[in-house]
Amino acid sequence: MLMSRVILSLVGLNTVLTVGAMAGGYLYLAPVITGKGAVAGAAAVRPISDFTFYPIEKVIVNLPGPKRERYMVLDLALQADSKLNTATFKQIEPLVRHSVISSLSQLPFDELRQLPVSDVQGRIESRLRQDFAGKSMTVPFEAVLVSKLLVQ
Repeated sequence: MLMSRVILSLVGLNTVLTVGAMAGGYLYLAPVITGKGAVAGAAAVRPISDFTFYPIEKVIVNLPGPKRERYMVLDLALQADSKLNTATFKQIEPLVRHSVISSLSQLPFDELRQLPVSDVQGRIESRLRQDFAGKSMTVPFEAVLVSKLLVQ
C-alpha cells in the first residue's frame, strides 16, 4: 500500500513538472513564434511590406582581359524603407551606376570571374556607401542586391 502511494506521488509530481515546463517554454518562446517580440541579441523581424526594391538594370562594365577587353552586365536592386519616395532613387541612379562601374572596372576579368556574387555585392555596397559619404549625402538604401550578373 505504501509503495503504490509513492508511485502515485511520483507520477503526479512528474505530471506537474512536465506541464510546468511546457507552460514555461510556451511563455518564453511565444513572442518569437508570433513575431510580437524580439529575442535578446537577435535582430527584429520586419514584414516585407516595410521594404521597397528599386531596380537598376543593365549596368555594363568593361573589364581588362589578357588578350581583349571583356564586359559584365549587372542588374541591381536597392532595398530601402517603403516610406521613401521613388523619385529619390531616380535622382541617385547616376551615382549608383558610376560607383558600380568605377569599383569593378579596375578588376581583371579572371579575378572578377572567380569572385562569389556575395563578394561582388559587398564590394558594390561598400563603394556606394563611401561615395555617398564623400558627397556628404545620406544613404537612402539599406542594402544592395545583385539580381543578375553576366560576365562575358
